Amino acid sequence: MTAPSPPAPDTTRTAETPGAPGRERGVRLRHELRAVHALVYRDLLRLSAQRTHAALMLLQPVLYLFILGGGLAALIPNSSLGTGYQAYLFPGMLMMTVQTPAIMVGIRLITDRQSGYLRELLMAPVRRSTLLLGSCAGGTIVSTIQGTVLLGLAGAVGLPYDPLLLALLLGGIALTSFTITALALALAVGLNRPEVFHMLLGVVMTPLLFLSGGFFPIENLPGWAHTLAAANPLAYGVDLLRRCIALRVPNQTATAGIEWSTGQPPIFLESALLLAVGVTALLWASHRFSRPE
Repeated sequence: MTAPSPPAPDTTRTAETPGAPGRERGVRLRHELRAVHALVYRDLLRLSAQRTHAALMLLQPVLYLFILGGGLAALIPNSSLGTGYQAYLFPGMLMMTVQTPAIMVGIRLITDRQSGYLRELLMAPVRRSTLLLGSCAGGTIVSTIQGTVLLGLAGAVGLPYDPLLLALLLGGIALTSFTITALALALAVGLNRPEVFHMLLGVVMTPLLFLSGGFFPIENLPGWAHTLAAANPLAYGVDLLRRCIALRVPNQTATAGIEWSTGQPPIFLESALLLAVGVTALLWASHRFSRPE
């Protein structure tokens, strides 16, 4: 009588085991993307529900563009700017438009921490850096939408509704919105009171806006201010938008913006620098945000 043969090895478990980590990573990635989507959707719902607030945020740059720009247009000759003053002011007003909703992301991070909503978010089975990425993505999209609304006034300042020009400006708006949102999060991630954040905004963001070249040429500033402007990410954003206009509008020339020792940096290098500043600020904010509270 022969002994019974041993049972065949369980090849099913062996075949599935190598794929288990891959499936687990896929499920985890879906959870992370779902969290980002939820935070972006939250910001879009807030934008649609607070239409009056969104309109008021657009009111200030519109008033600057048509009242301040219209008044100074008669005093500043076109020859000194290469274009009319309202067209020169338009990139700076686009910058001002995207700046406000981008900064609001930092304020919401602080108020969410105070109200306890942030603690509830941290209980979700996702990385803390994912929550910060979702906030940054939502702020970037909302800021880009606000900038796109003001972009519709391009014809009122003498700019053509050229599809390629609008696409270039929209890309510059999105890139600038991302950078400012990441900087706002980096500034707010270690703060617990919105009053401190507002004080820092007055000390940091206001000088950056006036040193961006959005209101007057950087070349007219004192020599020491040129160095500060060369380290100002907002100046690269304004210069990028202005040079995009000069690429598509033949009768308008871009005034000298950021100047290095080797001359004006290429437009692609300015875009890369803006992106690098935004990514660096977001990574630093994620590192600070990952610390347990």
